[in-house]
Amino acid sequence: MDLKSQIDLEKLPRHIAIIMDGNGRWAKTHGQPRVFGHKNGVKAVRETTEAAAELGVEYLTLYAFSTENWNRPKLEVNALMALLVETIRKEIKTLNKNSIRLKAIGDISKLPPKSYKALLEGIEDTKDNTRMTLVLALNYSAQWEIVEATRRIAEQVKENKLNPEDIDQTIFANALSTMGMPDPELLIRTSGETRISNFLLWQIAYAELYFTETFWPDFRKLHLYEAILDYQRRERRFGKTSEQLVK
Repeated sequence: MDLKSQIDLEKLPRHIAIIMDGNGRWAKTHGQPRVFGHKNGVKAVRETTEAAAELGVEYLTLYAFSTENWNRPKLEVNALMALLVETIRKEIKTLNKNSIRLKAIGDISKLPPKSYKALLEGIEDTKDNTRMTLVLALNYSAQWEIVEATRRIAEQVKENKLNPEDIDQTIFANALSTMGMPDPELLIRTSGETRISNFLLWQIAYAELYFTETFWPDFRKLHLYEAILDYQRRERRFGKTSEQLVK
């Protein structure tokens, strides 16, 4: 029996988040510069997005560029930004054909003008698609996001639009970039690293974490199926006991 047919479509995670890691090390194993790894990682993005949409996953969030990534060599950052523009423009037809909506989270206004323009165009061109939402985390940091949410709530309190005693988890969640989206139930990280790296810290409070040794450029549909099957074998208790779940 193939892996895809083993997946219980009634128990799919609504939202999968992925830390796409290992492009640089993959390139090194092939005797190539890091940019070569990023370019080959695009195929993994395409395959993973297609596989998630085919299964019926509602949201797929990919950690594409963190605020810390600006500290990388200028040549690599420039190449990544150029690749972002090229990829978005090339993939719009495919996204529309498959009714996949593009969204972005992060401080995207700080992206280079060409990247920012291509991203906004992609979001606009796919806004009416309904099959799945592909979310790119760009210039994103969970700590930045939490601080921004706190600032927005503080402004509402200052303007007497909100009482401090009314602030709860729902109000805070609605001030985050992911407002209106379900929290990820499954977080995947490739390349063997076992860190969260400042990604969706609030939203992954109850996510199942899945780590694979596979470098991102080698990640394919089968790897996603393996992660989902592993997720489906786990017991999600949310603080309860196994016995309580049976009742």
